[in-house]
Order: sequence, then C-alpha cells, then structure tokens
Amino acid sequence: MPVTPKQFRKTRLKFPRTEERAHMRHPDFRVAGKIFASLGYPDKSWGMVKLTPAQQAELMSDEPKVFFPAAGAWGRKGSTTVQLKWANKATVHRALEAAWRNTAPKDTAGAF
Repeated sequence: MPVTPKQFRKTRLKFPRTEERAHMRHPDFRVAGKIFASLGYPDKSWGMVKLTPAQQAELMSDEPKVFFPAAGAWGRKGSTTVQLKWANKATVHRALEAAWRNTAPKDTAGAF
C-alpha cells in the first residue's frame, strides 16, 4: 500500500524537536532548525530525506523502485528522493529516522 503525504508527515512527528516549515514552496521537516526531509518535489507523490551516501546506497539497493539520488551534488552527498507510491510505512519510517538522526543534535538523537 503506498505511503501518502499525510502518512509521511505523521511519521516525522514521532521524532523529538521536529517541526514543519516550508522551503521553496514545499513543506519541509526540521530538527533544531535544520532540514532533514521534505515533501512535494517534483510533485506531491515524492518526498526527500537527507541521508549519508552509504545510507542512500543501502536503501537504493534494498528498494530500487522507491529511493533515488536527488539531482546533482545534493544527490551525490546523500539527499535521496522517495517515490511514495511504491514505498511502505516501515521503509519510510526507516529512512526518516536515519535522516532525523543524521541532522539532530547529538544530545537529542542520543536521547531518542
């Protein structure tokens, strides 16, 4: 069953100190003011998570229809697009948690 943008939003709320804002007219999700995920680019059926290149490679290998590197240098650094219509909740949770942990302050990530 595909993950909806609403479910993507709901999953990110499980992480401490997370807030929703907007960047370049797209919803984004931040921890301690730093973006770790976003929705709606290039359209509403996509999300983005900020991973390490190693995390990106692992998820792309595990779920090749779901995860793709973002364009250009962002993608080479680990920014990963998520095709929500092919994703499942567990996979999205795994990717969002990794992105959140990569971005959260150490004291916040360690306490979660």
